[in-house]
Amino acid sequence: MDQNDARARFAAERVARLASVGPRRQPQLLPVTFALGSGPDGDAITFVLDDEPGSAAGLRQLQQLVANPLVSVLVDHYADDWSQRWWVRAHGEARVLEGGPTFRVALAGLATKYVQHGLAPPAGPVVVVDVTAWGWWEAADQPVQG
Repeated sequence: MDQNDARARFAAERVARLASVGPRRQPQLLPVTFALGSGPDGDAITFVLDDEPGSAAGLRQLQQLVANPLVSVLVDHYADDWSQRWWVRAHGEARVLEGGPTFRVALAGLATKYVQHGLAPPAGPVVVVDVTAWGWWEAADQPVQG
């Protein structure tokens, strides 16, 4: 797998896991639906944390991302044939948007990928992760043992 293949596999997946750091420096994982597109400096991952405006849990998660915007986002593929397993991880910096052109592009990207967002667009805010590095692993890249 190379970076182009890793990026394509990442974009095609339906659910990712967002890894962030909570207020007491504890790691937190959260499944998110997302879209991968281009930002001002390269790849950008967009998602909404909660479709219910004013949700306490969503607001708390947004505050945590503002306080510590360094995150990782992971997608993976499991198969009983272990030679087919792989994962792709994006490291980046999150920012929260509540309006503007990038906000509208992010919502359009989510609506294109998920019919649910097209039928009932989220009110926002939108989180954009500006990707700073990609990492990946594929079982098929590993030498066969024994």
